[in-house]
Amino acid sequence: MSNNNLIGFWIRHFLTEHLVGERNLSQNTLESYRDTFVLLLPFVAQKTEKPIEKLSVSDIQSSVIYSFLQHIEEQRKCCAATRNQRLAAMRALSHFIGERSPEHIAWSAEIWSIPFKKTYTPAVGYLEKREMDALLDAPDRNIPQGRRDYTLLLFMYNTGARASEVAQVAIRDLNFQGIPSVRILGKGNKERYCPLWALTVENLHHLVDGRALSEPVFLNRYGQSITRFGIYFLVERCVSKAVHKVPSLRIKRIHPHTIRHTSAVHLLRSGVDINTIRAWLGHVSLDTTNIYAEVDLEMKAKALNHCEIFAKSEDTHWNNNPDLLAFLKSL
Repeated sequence: MSNNNLIGFWIRHFLTEHLVGERNLSQNTLESYRDTFVLLLPFVAQKTEKPIEKLSVSDIQSSVIYSFLQHIEEQRKCCAATRNQRLAAMRALSHFIGERSPEHIAWSAEIWSIPFKKTYTPAVGYLEKREMDALLDAPDRNIPQGRRDYTLLLFMYNTGARASEVAQVAIRDLNFQGIPSVRILGKGNKERYCPLWALTVENLHHLVDGRALSEPVFLNRYGQSITRFGIYFLVERCVSKAVHKVPSLRIKRIHPHTIRHTSAVHLLRSGVDINTIRAWLGHVSLDTTNIYAEVDLEMKAKALNHCEIFAKSEDTHWNNNPDLLAFLKSL
């Protein structure tokens, strides 16, 4: 069998040459695609009873893909959004192969014909001010880990940064001169700068003082860069403490992205225009940022008060105007 027919040959070129060399996609995108193939290849090998290195392009038929998608939903308990993410990676690979190998055009079209599953988009969750304050009060600032936890939560609330963005912020990205700010590298390697509150600057100073500029700002207990999973568990730990102070936190599903949503909603309530919030969060499209204007009940209630309708003392029924009815019937 020629290399041109081996799926491993194409996957290597797809990940290293196409995603990185040609499209210059982010490391997170590369890892997401990689994880899809790490799950897919052993599944196909088991189905076909072949070693992974001997799998051909034709071994990955649409029927096998359907079985794999069903497997990750039922056995791995993945949601429809994750299913669609895995399918997107496989469709991208099939498109890559089809463009470069005419003999696989029909196969590529077959994989592309597999539809995405419709997903349910839940309402954006965010914290009220007293709930966010309770979360910030949860870490014990008398110990080093508690001070780091507090600074990290405060930094996330200040900047609205994603967990992956927070994890890769280095000390050299901080600017404490003039208007204090931080450089954040977002999705698609897009840079943005966020101003920092005086309180955030004060706590960051204590956290990074005396350390090398190349070091990550936030470290784990082993002195290594904290991961987005570490940030997830940090937030989870703080929520479990804060819930005793503010019981309303019990009914909310809180994760690092919730703090990002909270920053956006609180900025909106403070009168910051939606386009500034878009730049603050690093959104490409204004449509993405508009969801915060849609979910904030407080702002909706204020808008409703401006157009509240009061009952009239005398209610004139619509059919009390016979001339109008005659006019309408004459049309």
